[in-house]
Amino acid sequence: MKKSALLAMGLALALGATACGGDNETSKESAESSGGAKTGEKIKISYWTIDRHDADYIKQVVDEFNATNTDNIEVEYVVKADDYAQALDLAFTAKQAPDVFRAKEGTIQTYYKKGYMAPLDDYMTEEQKKEFQAIPDLNQFDGKIYSFPNYGSTMRLVYNKDLFAKAGIANPPTTLAELVEDAKKLTEAGKDIGAYGFALPFKNAGSAWNRSARVIAELSGYGGFGFDFKTARYDFSGFKEIAKAFKQMVDDGSTLPGMEALDIDPLRAQFAEGKIGMYLSYSSEPGVYKTQFPAKIDWAAAQAPTIDGTVKGASGFLGGQWLAINANSEHKDAAWKFVNYMYGNEILKEYQEKGYGISMVADIISSAEKPDINGIEGFMPSKYDGVWPVQPTVTVEGSKAEDAFWKYILVGGDLDQIVGDLNDRYNSALDKAIADGDVTIEPDPDFDSTKLAGAFAE
Repeated sequence: MKKSALLAMGLALALGATACGGDNETSKESAESSGGAKTGEKIKISYWTIDRHDADYIKQVVDEFNATNTDNIEVEYVVKADDYAQALDLAFTAKQAPDVFRAKEGTIQTYYKKGYMAPLDDYMTEEQKKEFQAIPDLNQFDGKIYSFPNYGSTMRLVYNKDLFAKAGIANPPTTLAELVEDAKKLTEAGKDIGAYGFALPFKNAGSAWNRSARVIAELSGYGGFGFDFKTARYDFSGFKEIAKAFKQMVDDGSTLPGMEALDIDPLRAQFAEGKIGMYLSYSSEPGVYKTQFPAKIDWAAAQAPTIDGTVKGASGFLGGQWLAINANSEHKDAAWKFVNYMYGNEILKEYQEKGYGISMVADIISSAEKPDINGIEGFMPSKYDGVWPVQPTVTVEGSKAEDAFWKYILVGGDLDQIVGDLNDRYNSALDKAIADGDVTIEPDPDFDSTKLAGAFAE
């Protein structure tokens, strides 16, 4: 029953690439209505994304669209690095924003408030509207649809099976204490090859914290961004033991040296070479180790540890959105033809089967074969995965939580004071957002994160 309920949330899309076609007259009308391009001229649009794990595949898909569409549309495909959000903001300010761009959980809410996205409802057929189950605050805002889901991301502990065997560790850790101890053992066992037990890409503290501490907190029953849905207040105390454990691994010398300047791709390259024992990340990793950084080791993924070994919540299944159209684009019709093409069943099906992500689209879930790719089995939805509600978006004065915790992990400090300061600043920002009418939130005393789990499990 849980699975069926979740499938109902998915999209039963059958958009197909044929929507991009048309006869000569249609092509002419489309060209003229998509920004004033003259017949015979290319209608050039741009597509920006932060996703790198699927870049080779998406480039092939975009190239095929450019070569086969009959509307004379040419898409420029741009992959941005970790400055994606800032680059997008600057592009909108300069009125040079892409026509199509990647929207993600945690950013789409902000993009909606800033007016970056065009609603898609008018482009959708009546059949699509009936089939499309909107997810409030994840792809639907004020009754309008702004993006469709493609894949969702599960989060797991990724570990080097070869180094685990060398260190005499039979199973991946299930508690923070085991995580710390295993990191120490792995580092000792890897001395001769320069390997270390644990690493995180702390060049971007938000990236590192959200792919690691978040899932540990959620499985332990705490909101992954510090928000308590029972009280409708911020409370970062649930991260104290996690921060202590991460700091202990740094103090023990169990973490890869220089990880404060490490981005995710260099980390993956080091892991593929056998230099890292374990780290936490998303379900994009199997595709990365098949194509981008072919792994020279035997590796696998396991459920992330919890604080004390007890699962009291759900590991966030992240997703619900993918592509969005620039509200100010001069080529919205052309942008929709491209978006429509990208959401074709065959493309989404191949996306999952190649291991780039786990689909959140009902038709794909029911028809796609399980990816034949090493490591993907550990990322498939389990009884502990679920979709968390969306926490409020607030503008905090001073350092963000991930930066404050990273500073503690690196140099120490009074953790109780750090947590208290975060609670004060985030709740002050929340109060201001509520007073300004930007946030509406009510306490939910009956909220139980354990009830979120299991909806995706087969």
